[in-house]
Amino acid sequence: MSTSPIPATADKVSVTDLQRIASQVRRDIVRQVHGVQSGHPGGSLGCADFFTALYFKVLRHDPAKWDMDGKDQDLFFLSNGHVSPVWYSVLARSGYFPVQELATFRKLNTRLQGHPTTHEGLPGVRMASGSLGQGMSVAIGAALAKKLNGDDHLVYSLHGDGELQEGQIWEAAMFAAAKKVDNLISTVDYNGRQIDGDVEDVLPLGDLRAKWEAFGWDVLETNGNDMAALLKTLDAARTRTGQGRPVMILMRTEMGQGVDFMMNSHEWHGIAPNDQQLASALGQLEETLGDY
Repeated sequence: MSTSPIPATADKVSVTDLQRIASQVRRDIVRQVHGVQSGHPGGSLGCADFFTALYFKVLRHDPAKWDMDGKDQDLFFLSNGHVSPVWYSVLARSGYFPVQELATFRKLNTRLQGHPTTHEGLPGVRMASGSLGQGMSVAIGAALAKKLNGDDHLVYSLHGDGELQEGQIWEAAMFAAAKKVDNLISTVDYNGRQIDGDVEDVLPLGDLRAKWEAFGWDVLETNGNDMAALLKTLDAARTRTGQGRPVMILMRTEMGQGVDFMMNSHEWHGIAPNDQQLASALGQLEETLGDY
């Protein structure tokens, strides 16, 4: 087991550092879900690289100065709230709350609900998310508030591709472009799978790039499971803010990334591994920061 410290400042965090952190995050995900035999490991594993890059490299944030307003800090809103295990892991690992609290995931009276909520007062969480389709609207509101307050920090949001089947997303997309909300960077986890099967079989999304561009967004595409490519895209997205258009990243990922038997299928969207499966998963994921 290696417990080498994470560099203190984001500019010193390398791609290798981030890959090692992401491995630990994936261990946290499968252990959380296994611990209560409930939760959503598939999408969480697929998004582990994105969350790691965001919280350990990209976001201008300070966990020690956490408050609901988030003035003078970049903000992040999780819209597809079922991938809470990955978010809880990076929040804990980056200092928002004790790592040991991950052991309380989905348990009675925990702050770590299956879908993030706000009434428990968990640092890092500014909106309840579980009902899909709402996060972009909230992120747009926060971005407009930053403009009104003269705060030049950015707002980020994450959405599932199946979530784009919700009409509210497209109402928000129209509004953001019309009002030139150009301090917003939204990302779609484009893994092609949702709880009932492949997105193409449930309700095809068509040409997503063409759709977002038609709605007036500046669109980038990336491989969300290639850390170097992901960092390059997130950096490019930041440089495109402030130019009159909101920014959308279409991020291709693999559901269950890092655990071979969870990949290439929608079946692990929302089921937990048994003891044998947990052992197999952990055997594929390097312990780099120490398990909780």
